[in-house]
Parts: sequence; C-alpha cells; structure tokens
Amino acid sequence: MFGSLNRRDNSDDAHRELIEVLQAARELLARPNNDFVWSSWNNVEEALSEIDGLIARISIGDLPERLDVSVLFAPTGPIQEVSLSSGWGHPFLTVAERFDSVEHRLWPMATQ
Repeated sequence: MFGSLNRRDNSDDAHRELIEVLQAARELLARPNNDFVWSSWNNVEEALSEIDGLIARISIGDLPERLDVSVLFAPTGPIQEVSLSSGWGHPFLTVAERFDSVEHRLWPMATQ
C-alpha cells in the first residue's frame, strides 16, 4: 500500500517539476525582443501557446508524449534556437538541465 502511494507522490512531484520547467522556459520565451527567426515558431504567441498547452495538459494529469516535450529542449530545438539568437543561451542551458533531470523520472524507458 505505501509503495504505490510513494510512487504516486514521486510521479506527482515529477509532474509539478515538469510544469515548473515549462514555466521557466515560458518566462524566457516571453522576454521582449526575442528573435524567433531560426525556431519553428513564427512569433512569441505561437511559442507561448505551445508551452501553455503542454502546461494545461500536465496540470490535469495528461502527460504528453515524451517527444512532444523533449524536442523543445533538444540541441537545435526551438527554445535553444530562440535562446542563441536572443542572447540568453546560458539561462536556457540551466532550464534544459532541469528538463533532463525530470525527463528521466517521467519517461524512464526513453533514456535507456
């Protein structure tokens, strides 16, 4: 009984952490004067809409497919492209490292 409760608590913690990571990415993407020319997004509205959609899904307990989230944080992924062309590459790396940590907990088979 306690084992299943602990797994659920750990999963809930990981879901909350993923939301926090996405919120941190959202804050970076919402900075004024970001350059979206090299990303898959045309503008800030598209970027924030995608992030907000993921946050909304996770908030109601619907974990997206790993690829739907991991591609955002991948090298040469859309967030990194915006970060490099907008001058906040180092803050992005900090957020991406946080994503890597939670990714291993939410999708453990994907990293083997």
